[in-house]
Amino acid sequence: MGDFMTVHSLNVGKPVEVEHQGKTVRTGIFKTPVTEARYLSSVNFAGDEQADLKNHGGPDKAVCVYPYERYAYWEEKLGITLALGAFGENITTEGMLEDEICIGDRFRMGGTMVQVSQPRQPCFKLGVKHGLPELPLAIQQTGYTGYYFRVLQEGEVRPGDQLELVERHPAGVTLAFANRVMHVDKEDADGIRRILAVEELSTSWREQLTARLNRLNGK
Repeated sequence: MGDFMTVHSLNVGKPVEVEHQGKTVRTGIFKTPVTEARYLSSVNFAGDEQADLKNHGGPDKAVCVYPYERYAYWEEKLGITLALGAFGENITTEGMLEDEICIGDRFRMGGTMVQVSQPRQPCFKLGVKHGLPELPLAIQQTGYTGYYFRVLQEGEVRPGDQLELVERHPAGVTLAFANRVMHVDKEDADGIRRILAVEELSTSWREQLTARLNRLNGK
């Protein structure tokens, strides 16, 4: 992690309807930066909403986070310029990459306390936003996925606020490790058990990995 971890950008947006393969899709992935402080509740920032509450949002996924350092990689790879909030994230961070952050880590962010709950699993709507249907899978394969915070203490956050590491989770399960087990080394039973041992893991990842472990064990 960097010496200074900051909220590079704070991005919010309400769901909109877009056309996709002849159908209308409702999505909250279009986020734009704001300049003023926003109140962060246990489920979202003021002025922000998710469209698909089955797969997005809720206490485990209150804040979607994406590292600013990854922007340059995607701009070069895709040959496009990306505006802040391009990945549908609420917080664009500096100094907090997936191979350095662990599930269960706690941070003070402005007037809030947040905790890492899981890596992000980008859905097809990110591809719809950029007209690049292959983008979600590419993000998944690189491991440059971003991640989610749950909110332990509500309060205000403003662009430029520092993030302070309050507690490093003792299990040391990085987001990069979790991504590798989820998407690449899918039969790594020991890896799955190591992730599941982290009580702070989100419910959705716990359910997915528990089901996979049961299959590997022949249950």
